[in-house]
Amino acid sequence: MHTCLLVIDAQESFRHRPYFDPTRAAAYLAAQNALIKGCEARAIPIVRILHSDGPELAENPFARASGYVRPMDGLAGAEPAATFIKSRHSALVGTGLDVWLIRNGVRKLMVSGIRTEQCCETTTRHASDLGWDVDFVSEATLTFDMQQPDGQILRADDIVQRTATVLMDRFATICTVEQALARTTAADR
Repeated sequence: MHTCLLVIDAQESFRHRPYFDPTRAAAYLAAQNALIKGCEARAIPIVRILHSDGPELAENPFARASGYVRPMDGLAGAEPAATFIKSRHSALVGTGLDVWLIRNGVRKLMVSGIRTEQCCETTTRHASDLGWDVDFVSEATLTFDMQQPDGQILRADDIVQRTATVLMDRFATICTVEQALARTTAADR
């Protein structure tokens, strides 16, 4: 079974949002970089997905005109096997990623990136529904505190835990970086 690492939306755009948390981002980057380096060492292809949407104006950090729709500073500089730009939550909608995965014989995905409960979770569910086996590497995902409808703050750690809970054994195997890398074998590459 051929395995591929998806690095979803690990881009500079997020540093320019009011909710960005540099402390959480540093821990995320350490885990994400360990996963990237582990995949590189195992010759597992790495696919970069970037997000671009909203008005194409320099002041919109998710517009290409901003210059921020690029890999996040500090992200390991691995040469990706492919790069896709998306404008929806799932990396499998309108990008051609699904075609690339099929053409390259990929049957198993490792999902990582930003935001845990948004683009990473949505891509995981979509991939699972389309028949891919998915390892959701929650340790190598990043999200931020959110305000709930009642005005209370839902902490990022709770969002990650909730995401892992709803994906576990339904849509994905929940893994740490070490577990995801250990689950790969020569046959997976």
